[in-house]
Amino acid sequence: MPLQRALAPPKGPGYEAARNSLVVPPVSGSASLRRPPTISHRKMDISRSPPGGDDTGDSEAQTMSTSPSRWMTIGDFLLRRLKEAGVGHLFGVPGDFNLELLQQLQDTGTLKWVGNCSELNASYAADGYARLNGMGALLVTNAVGALSAINGVAGSYSEHVPVVCICGSIPLKSIDRGLGMHHTMADGTWDRFLGAYAQVTAAQARLTPHNAVTEIDRLILTAWREKLPVYLELPSDIAYLDIEVPEAPLVLAQPPSDPERLRSCITAIADHLSAAKSPAVLVDLDADRFGVAADVMGLAEKLRLPVAVISTAKAVIDETFPYYVGIYNGRASEPHVRAAIETSDCLLSIGYRPIEVTTGDFTASLPADTIQARSHSVDIGDDNYQAVTLQEVIRGVLDTVPHGTSRAAPQRGATGRGATATGAPAGGSTNLTQAAYWQAIQSYLRAGDVLLLDNGTSYALLGLQLPPDCTFVGSINWGSIGYSVAALLGTLTAAPDRRHLLFLGDGSFQLTAQELSTILRHDHKPVIFLINNGGYTIERGYLGKTEQYNDIATWAYADLPRVLRPDTTARSFVVKTPADLAEALSAPNDTLIFIEAVMDPYDAPAAVMASSNTGADIDYGPRGPQHRDNAQLRPA
Repeated sequence: MPLQRALAPPKGPGYEAARNSLVVPPVSGSASLRRPPTISHRKMDISRSPPGGDDTGDSEAQTMSTSPSRWMTIGDFLLRRLKEAGVGHLFGVPGDFNLELLQQLQDTGTLKWVGNCSELNASYAADGYARLNGMGALLVTNAVGALSAINGVAGSYSEHVPVVCICGSIPLKSIDRGLGMHHTMADGTWDRFLGAYAQVTAAQARLTPHNAVTEIDRLILTAWREKLPVYLELPSDIAYLDIEVPEAPLVLAQPPSDPERLRSCITAIADHLSAAKSPAVLVDLDADRFGVAADVMGLAEKLRLPVAVISTAKAVIDETFPYYVGIYNGRASEPHVRAAIETSDCLLSIGYRPIEVTTGDFTASLPADTIQARSHSVDIGDDNYQAVTLQEVIRGVLDTVPHGTSRAAPQRGATGRGATATGAPAGGSTNLTQAAYWQAIQSYLRAGDVLLLDNGTSYALLGLQLPPDCTFVGSINWGSIGYSVAALLGTLTAAPDRRHLLFLGDGSFQLTAQELSTILRHDHKPVIFLINNGGYTIERGYLGKTEQYNDIATWAYADLPRVLRPDTTARSFVVKTPADLAEALSAPNDTLIFIEAVMDPYDAPAAVMASSNTGADIDYGPRGPQHRDNAQLRPA
């Protein structure tokens, strides 16, 4: 038997009739799609449904028999469900296998299309959009588009961001008949990319006329409930097929907690916190993703608890909140923050996921009595509470604990901490330094800003104190450089009425710079701060201080807005002194502002370089080349 025929699933007897009439018959056979390799992965249960979904149609039949329904095309139903989930924009790149869905989007106006320069950028944009909107979506084409986007989708998994990646895939007819198609390996296999996405998403499915209702709802609900990305393949020949769909809108809700386990969990946490003499709270990014930050602050205020965050949760807790003490980063923390966390006799940890860059290179030391509260489970000593949701747990504890009156208010750090707030005044004629630069930025920030941070020396932003109601967007866990440029497009699209500030270096910018053209195309008005220091300065702190592999091509960065859109009204500045920077910061923000800050290649924030130096020891070991003379850029 030929390879492609051996791998092709058997035809369903109703397929051709459905394809020709564009109406799915009430009863038909179905394609049995082969699974990718089963992979043990956090929060992923491939066994619930194969990649092609449950083709029996039983769930749909039961739903249709018990609730009002109507007929819609598969594509229109998918777009409708995305809109019901709060998605208003679809990012992506057109390709022949996804054009039918794009035409449906164009015809119905259900969502607004935002075309990107690459699928990678689309994945970053959808992530940035979801950070402010609650969920994002992108559309790519089979294989080449899907694999281009997979890095960004993996980042969404690492950062706990709900994104729906829709891939317009090869026709179901081609899979059914074993027909070779472009954008494949040309070897008769169809499930490789479902398998690839199984590594980086919480759920995956290939739609058919028989599973579309169940799988569309399952994937969107999984993304929303788990705050993780999902992957959906839409064969190019089924988007216009009519299917019976529920009339009722999609309901976004977490599964309710088990009542007895919830009561026991709340009581245990409340008892631990009330009995402790020096309790504290440590917050990771899930406090934002699962919407519990306000209740965490309410709990801290009620019990007079110090609250620290790790760097991934920057701005999740209002930094002007009286009980906020700062960022906890192991030995790299300020002394008062480290003391508040490490000497606590009961630490309530919200979604804590330690990695080397958020633990002071593995120097974090949480107390023995640490309560680990996660999205759907809680650990208290030897007790593990499953089937409880983070929202219900935190709200229940807030409502249960008595007010604390005997504890002193926690010690707070100074505004604008460390090296980021020191240096020459921002008005002299000397060369611009990192210290003077970040001092000026501190004064420029205002309430409600959206701040995007890329990897590099811009990590100094973490040391600034943010005004109220700011949103911080970064990729600290995943660390994909260039993320922030396209993510900026997403945040601007989600919240066009807020001020958006982007902070990045020249090396990161060169990876995704073309998406600036899309930002200009849509007349967005961000303020972009780019440090031009001739290469990968943060990498020089690891290894290769003077090596050419850390150098990059010289660009005229400030000229790019006019190159990418000749009729732009954008204002560009090349700043080389504190006085230049002060002038640029005084410009009205009625259009895009692009500030290229030229600095010495070896000028870097001391804390960032110290972290890079230690990171090299972790990465390369005791015999690594970082120990050679002058191999690393070190703190001044």
